[in-house]
Amino acid sequence: MEQQALVIALVGVLGIGAQWIAWRTGWPAIVLMLAAGFLAGPVLHVFDPRAAFGEMLTPMISLGVALILFEGGLSLDFRDLREAGDGVWRLFLFGIPLGWLLGSVGLHIAGLVWPVAILFAGILVVTGPTVVIPLLRQANIQPRPRAILKWEAIVNDPFGALCAVIAYEYFRLSGNGQTLFEVVPPMIVAAVLAGALGYLAAAAIAYLFPRGLVPEFLKVPVLLVAVITVFVAANLIEHEAGLISVTIMGVSLANMNVQSLRSIHPFKQNVALILVSGIFILLAAGLKFEELRYLEWRFGLFVLALLFVIRPATVLLSLLGSSVPWNERLFLAWIAPRGIVLVAITGLFALRLTELGYSDGNILVGLSFAVAVTTIVAHGFTINPVARLLGLKGTARPGLLIVGATDWTVALARQMCELDTPVMVVDSSWERLAPARQQGLPFHHGEILNESTGHDLDLSGFQMLVAATDNEAYNTLVCNEFAHVLGRDAVYQLGDEGDEGDPRSLPQSLRGRALFRSGLGVEEVDERQRQGWAFRKTRLSDQFGFEDAKEALPEANQMLLLVKPNGNLRVFSHASQPTPQAGDTIVSFSPPQPRSSPVAKQDPDNGKTRKQVQTI
Repeated sequence: MEQQALVIALVGVLGIGAQWIAWRTGWPAIVLMLAAGFLAGPVLHVFDPRAAFGEMLTPMISLGVALILFEGGLSLDFRDLREAGDGVWRLFLFGIPLGWLLGSVGLHIAGLVWPVAILFAGILVVTGPTVVIPLLRQANIQPRPRAILKWEAIVNDPFGALCAVIAYEYFRLSGNGQTLFEVVPPMIVAAVLAGALGYLAAAAIAYLFPRGLVPEFLKVPVLLVAVITVFVAANLIEHEAGLISVTIMGVSLANMNVQSLRSIHPFKQNVALILVSGIFILLAAGLKFEELRYLEWRFGLFVLALLFVIRPATVLLSLLGSSVPWNERLFLAWIAPRGIVLVAITGLFALRLTELGYSDGNILVGLSFAVAVTTIVAHGFTINPVARLLGLKGTARPGLLIVGATDWTVALARQMCELDTPVMVVDSSWERLAPARQQGLPFHHGEILNESTGHDLDLSGFQMLVAATDNEAYNTLVCNEFAHVLGRDAVYQLGDEGDEGDPRSLPQSLRGRALFRSGLGVEEVDERQRQGWAFRKTRLSDQFGFEDAKEALPEANQMLLLVKPNGNLRVFSHASQPTPQAGDTIVSFSPPQPRSSPVAKQDPDNGKTRKQVQTI
């Protein structure tokens, strides 16, 4: 018992630690997790998951995969298919059979007997949200190719498992004289029943939650238990049909407009992150060097063929005649990392194939890890360069999202545009947006809290949000809503946080960060705007540092933002004090009368640096 608890703690430390290092360094998190698990298991022998958990390891991983697929399904909104639908349906209808066929031929050429080659090729059609979504989270890709990759990863996963089940059942029953037409229809019926079970479960949740038939504190437990129950029940209908069931349950719930699910979004996202981290560590740590001894040079060539021939041919043939541009087709043809589902399902069927008398089944575990590691490393480290080469990178510099169109916010947006920071001014009033439109500033007409706004407005390129309407309660609501998207430290609003004991002040746990250290509110900045206050930018250098800037700016000046050379934004707030360095630019809100300032210049007479007075 103590050993199992220690293993669980180590898995958590390694998994979340790898995620943190990935965040700090920008390296692919999946690569770091695989490396951490591999070092802890077969290399250093710190722990062995199979010895610690025994027969419980497989069901634990299966339930984890089910919850991950369900959470991924919850992120799939049919409105995303308005632009990406053509590519998604083609990769599903044509990509799965094409990938299965080409993979089977390649594996057979590599030396596997046909039954083993066909079964493993069926599993290889999966990519998986556990690897694709973390890559997309770290890489700023344009919306359409990002949506296609996300949909393909989540939808193809259960159907790849179904392909393996069909192949296995056929080879198992063919010895009894049953033909393909006798085996496949029952499998399809089982898949339909599993999908119907998932849809009915989603409909039940959508009926119970909004009507208050489930109390708020029980909604998350009920949802988790429902997912596990549906997964297990569908598996009783047919092996691995549970993956289809939970995926359809998630997609159905995502499109039933269940408002109650918005409040549990951060929880389910955190659960998925923990499960992904833990499962990757467990699978990598459970690998044995003995399982790799079956791999020969021919299988290395197959992995290369999978990267450079099979996947590109599958995507390019599937998208022939589609509306997807060629640069996006080439990008999709390259990015196809494999992960948890591939390794987990392969391990299950490798044992079954061995029991049926196919000795090649022993090769599949090592080969699945070789495919997973190679694709994760290859695609993880090249997704950004390839996207940049094909012109599919999103906005390179982090953006600022401004909610509320006022004279002050329009002036702020204009100043940030001059610093090449992507800006978007959002307001529900077309009239209030008039100054932004007249000055050619990017704007969005709509209610930021409306769920459809997330589909009409791509928020992936924005690093920070400023809520600055004339309604403090509304600003608080906006900050609280977007805190789980951008981070609590990246949502700001005007006004002081106030005294927690003051019954008139809004709870600090709901408010965004105060935008000014002095706590300037909406009325104060509007009044100063009318008095002629304006935004000023001050660039720092080795000769003109932060202390010089403070001396140069008026005494009443309010420092607001620090813009790094790479575009990252830092706020001068009471909660944080950024450290300005040479090359940074300070954005301040200043009185109309600047004062003279000492600016470092080079003396042409003696080559020495001297101070000279210059107006900013």
